[in-house]
Amino acid sequence: MEPVTGRILLVDDEPPLLKMMSLYLARLGYSVTTAGTTEKAWAEVEAAPADFDIAVLDATMPGVTVHELALKMLAANSTMRILAASGYPVDMTDVKAQAPGRVDFLHKPFTPEMLATALRRMLAPQEENL
Repeated sequence: MEPVTGRILLVDDEPPLLKMMSLYLARLGYSVTTAGTTEKAWAEVEAAPADFDIAVLDATMPGVTVHELALKMLAANSTMRILAASGYPVDMTDVKAQAPGRVDFLHKPFTPEMLATALRRMLAPQEENL
């Protein structure tokens, strides 16, 4: 497997899942920051918008909606990507329309390998421009 790079913000309100995903992605070579609330996630991006290449957002968390959070993050960082994840159907069409090619959706439950594949696919356009 090729080495990977990228700065990821993981946002989920399930601590065990957040920890497992974080450890797995760090082992692959990603720099990972975690947030257990939508408010903490926004605070991380607002404080340093350029610090993240992609945010993996649990789409059904309490607090700010995934649509609102994604749009704020995308506006704060013009190259950031968003990967929303949920076990429920979530329509991200409006967000995708405002940031073509920068937003995707991953259905839960997913394996760590499925997450890694989605991240590689989404980050590939950025890595090609380096």
